[in-house]
Amino acid sequence: MLRARRRFLTRAGVLAGGIVTGATLSALAAHAAYAGEKDDAATAESRRARGTDYGELQRTPDIDGRVLLALPKGFQYSTFSRTAEAYGPGLSVPRNHDGMACFAGSGDIVRLIRNHELRNPAGDFSLGITAPTHLHYDALAMGGCMTLDFDTERKRLVRQFVSVGGTLVNCAGGWSYRNEGWITCEETTFGIQQGFRKPHGYSFLVPARADAAVPATPLRALGRFVKEAAVADESGIVYQTEDAGDSSGFYRFVPDKPGDLRSGKLQMLGIRGSPGANLHQGRKAGTRLPVVWVDIGTPDPDLENGASSCFAQARARGGAAFNRLEGIFRGADGRSMYFVSTSGGEPRAPDGRGYGQIWRYIPAEPPTRATDELVLVFESPSGSVLESPDNLCITPSGAILMCEDDAIADGDTHPLAGRVSDVNRLVGLGPGGTPFTFAVNVFNSSEFAGACFSPDGETLFVNLFGDSTHGSGMTCAIWGPWERGPL
Repeated sequence: MLRARRRFLTRAGVLAGGIVTGATLSALAAHAAYAGEKDDAATAESRRARGTDYGELQRTPDIDGRVLLALPKGFQYSTFSRTAEAYGPGLSVPRNHDGMACFAGSGDIVRLIRNHELRNPAGDFSLGITAPTHLHYDALAMGGCMTLDFDTERKRLVRQFVSVGGTLVNCAGGWSYRNEGWITCEETTFGIQQGFRKPHGYSFLVPARADAAVPATPLRALGRFVKEAAVADESGIVYQTEDAGDSSGFYRFVPDKPGDLRSGKLQMLGIRGSPGANLHQGRKAGTRLPVVWVDIGTPDPDLENGASSCFAQARARGGAAFNRLEGIFRGADGRSMYFVSTSGGEPRAPDGRGYGQIWRYIPAEPPTRATDELVLVFESPSGSVLESPDNLCITPSGAILMCEDDAIADGDTHPLAGRVSDVNRLVGLGPGGTPFTFAVNVFNSSEFAGACFSPDGETLFVNLFGDSTHGSGMTCAIWGPWERGPL
């Protein structure tokens, strides 16, 4: 099984760092007509042999005997780096495990860089990040990132340390140019008025090869807004999502020089011929929408003194609005982007929100595609199918895997989750775009976050977000018969 997985990954063309390349995303056949992608014979043969899901789930203990997840038969997992767990003299793992990426290491060792969405009051470092003070961006902010080295052969954590600190509400992020690091994003614009020493709402870069904490330097040219995620394409353009309710935008930063995030142009997506478009609902999957990009004159607005926000600036010039944009992942061609609208879709939920959408931005490619385009890939028809997707990743076989953050609070349950309500799942879209549940959190009501694969495609890493309770959050490493299904 291991060799089969690696042979398939070689045919699919996976880069170190877990990025999918080639034509693999046409596995989503029901939604891929817009993409103009075609399989080669080997890839098509592999897909025909793969199932539409992984079969019935069962409550499954980790390798230490803790029953935390329900998984398909044959899958195993280990858990590590739990909330409040000591990992050095006077050091404890912070709470609120969120977005994450995996990078190639040495031999069987891979490197994870993980966000911690800390939103304590200014100066409260309870279960927060404890980076060296001189490396902090804001001495009163307790958010940041941890770096973890994991042995995929022994299935054990080797090392963990703080990689950046003094930031706030680090929610998600994404790979930087050429996968040289992790762009971590602040999901807040709090600042002096809330008791902090500096304004927030920025992105920061954590180099993948750094073996100790690095200075937290805000990337002001990328904009100041309620950021969720950011990822660079193969040319160095950085795409960013905003999680500001129904007034959220999809942004791109075009650097003056690829890889240099200190200067460039910030823009927000709009729909050609439909200025000020509202993309919350009323859209049909597969329909192509022509894209324009609206310039933002002041990417680092002085919000404390009434300056117009990035969203308001772009909206006044015709930019489009989404409902809570969250995770983003680079597409197969290295240039397109898949991203999540957590509350998008027809208002079917009890609180009037949608159950979630998956969008794809496709850049122009003359002469076959003269203009940039936006396509709705998937919209959930009900909470039983998919509820409040947050982070997402493109898997080695070209499927989409989504982390639920059950934000609707409708008390939904699962037969395998016992007394847990508002249950969260990992939901995949495989061949034909058919949704299926791959995993269920049967331990608590925490969201899944930070799903990503090891460079060889054998191990899926994902976080349980947790809360302030000791042991409530953690990182999981999952492995098993991947070739049996679409992931």
